[in-house]
Amino acid sequence: MTGVRERLETARDERWGILTDLAFAIVWVTMVEVLFQLVDGPTWAYYLCMISGIVAYFALVTSSALATADGEGSGDRDH
Repeated sequence: MTGVRERLETARDERWGILTDLAFAIVWVTMVEVLFQLVDGPTWAYYLCMISGIVAYFALVTSSALATADGEGSGDRDH
């Protein structure tokens, strides 16, 4: 079992990733909730929008990783 110090160290290392995940979740859920309060759509569409947040999150993470990878190698090319 991992110790408390190891868990705290991991949390410190991953601080910005955890905060980004939390911010994305809060914004997505708030956005869907406000939209469905205004529109009063069907329940199945509400849940579909909530679940699509998972796909949107992984798209965000993937595009961020690709952008970071492209940014690291861009110094080798002549523009």
